Amino acid sequence: MYKLNVNGKVQTVDAEPEMPLLWVLREILGMTGTKYGCGIAQCGACTVHIDGVPARSCSIPGSAVADQRITTIEGLSANVSHPIQKAWAELDVPQCGYCQSGQIMAAAALLKSKPRPTDKDIDEAMSNICRCGTYQRIRAAIHLAAGQA
Repeated sequence: MYKLNVNGKVQTVDAEPEMPLLWVLREILGMTGTKYGCGIAQCGACTVHIDGVPARSCSIPGSAVADQRITTIEGLSANVSHPIQKAWAELDVPQCGYCQSGQIMAAAALLKSKPRPTDKDIDEAMSNICRCGTYQRIRAAIHLAAGQA
């Protein structure tokens, strides 16, 4: 057993230390907004923030982040009011929507570090895969939210 600080709430987790954070979040804590995609930290569907930095939760043992702050899509804003979430909705970014929580978490971290990102900044920071190919709408939403995050 170990404790995790998820979305500002410290919770005791009864899981094997090597269980990936993704499965701790989804299966033990019931936070299903973070998605499983590839399982090898390539696609980004499982992106969360660990101490404010985007990270692929499928490849990190839950016990390895016991002393850090974890933010999931559920904790980004209490009522979907984060500027990037508003921009996502306004521009109707998702097509199937499966990758969107990871995309949003990556975009939120980008805007925190670079409030007015260039297209090059966005291309470098947004390494998440969108099978539907909504990359142009993702870029547009990031530009729309820029300066508001």
